[in-house]
Amino acid sequence: MKVAVVGATGMVGNIMMNVLKERNFPFSELIMVASERSVGKKLSFDGIDYDVVGLHTALDMKPDLALFSAGGDTSLEWAPRFAEVGTIVVDNSSVWRMNPANKLVVPEINGKALTVHDKVIANPNCSTIQLVLALKPLHEKYGAKRVVVSTYQSITGTGVKATSQLENERNRTEGEMAYPYPIDKNCLPHCDDFTDNGYTKEEMKLTRETKKILDEAINVTATAVRVPVVGGHSESVNVEFENDFDLTEVRQLLHNQEGITLKDDPTTNTYPMPMYAEGKDDVFVGRIRRDESQANTLNMWVVSDNLRKGAATNAVQIAELLVEKNILKTAGING
Repeated sequence: MKVAVVGATGMVGNIMMNVLKERNFPFSELIMVASERSVGKKLSFDGIDYDVVGLHTALDMKPDLALFSAGGDTSLEWAPRFAEVGTIVVDNSSVWRMNPANKLVVPEINGKALTVHDKVIANPNCSTIQLVLALKPLHEKYGAKRVVVSTYQSITGTGVKATSQLENERNRTEGEMAYPYPIDKNCLPHCDDFTDNGYTKEEMKLTRETKKILDEAINVTATAVRVPVVGGHSESVNVEFENDFDLTEVRQLLHNQEGITLKDDPTTNTYPMPMYAEGKDDVFVGRIRRDESQANTLNMWVVSDNLRKGAATNAVQIAELLVEKNILKTAGING
């Protein structure tokens, strides 16, 4: 099996390769793909030096699987071209997510729906993935009606330019700005571009993607905030249910949910934090409590490493499902 990582020189692309190795994903050939300005460079991975190739070269190599993390414009143009030569594409951009013809997949929730007909599969937004994974068992049991979510998002969601800005500010050096304001010692209620309705694209992704993945009937409203954190995204989540709930049962449902780690004991100051989630693949949930201002309503705090489960790991888990369902053929291959 030939596996191409498109955007291999980026933050998510690099982690995708690490996750492929960590999870022992079966491949016979790894193709490092990046923009033309990176073609010819060497990338060292698992003790082997790889030549970075461009999209045209990678397309001619006809990989079996392509993990895309190279931006929306690249995905819009190139994902269909790879699909045409028989490649299955798992795309981390937003361009295919709301297309009715493309599945939007969190493996623990709707991965079973994947079929041989799915050629371009959308990886959800990082903030959406952790939100829907925490909501899934509770929605199935109690019926979620309305979700109010406020995010506290890591600068790594913006990329290398943002991490450089934070480092420059802390070192008091001049440099290129990823944001319109300083991020160190600050919070920006501004993730992605603003839209005509006053919400940002990030906030609307949380709304629309949650509906597509879980249930169109769930009403979702969001405020997305960028914070000077590196380790992961945090979310304050308020959920109104159709039916009342028992907090002990809520904790048990979350504990039993694949991909969730429960960290919820106020008596020992046990709750999720980005510094704990960084480098891990689970979604962490804590601060579980009843909203005393409204019936059938729950508050919880949800944290996840946005570069791993929020991007790279979820994409590789989708690929693993394709292997498990025999959509990607691995016979005779030793990864």
